Amino acid sequence: MSNQPKETVVKSISMADINQATEHPLYASQPAAGFPAPGDDLVEKSLNINDLLVQNESATFFVRVSGDSMEGAKIFDNDILVVDRSVTPKDGHIVVAAVYGEMVVKRLKMISGAMVLVSEQVGYEPIAVNEMEDCYIWGVVTGSARTLL
Repeated sequence: MSNQPKETVVKSISMADINQATEHPLYASQPAAGFPAPGDDLVEKSLNINDLLVQNESATFFVRVSGDSMEGAKIFDNDILVVDRSVTPKDGHIVVAAVYGEMVVKRLKMISGAMVLVSEQVGYEPIAVNEMEDCYIWGVVTGSARTLL
């Protein structure tokens, strides 16, 4: 197994698959992450995962992450990111961008007066965002989903 860093890239997920989401119960009790708390069976409401993750349905798409360059931002290999094209990218936002034809996820930063895409892991060079480079920002990451098993 190699310890070489692996650039974080993304692959798109069909909106049709996401739109088939069903509603599930959202329980009113909030499990403690520390000491156990008594549970209850009180259902607060039904929750459709789209209601939780999608703010602007017509401008939202999903991508699956591959790689380790954004682990410092708690974005891990195989996570699914929610990306909203209607959000204006700003300094500090995590974005999905096409760089030389490859989709990547990076943090947008202002460095020395220039906008660059930076990784959240050592070993990756920043990528300049300007008309001289082949770079296009597709959207701002507004959420994520991760399976634990």
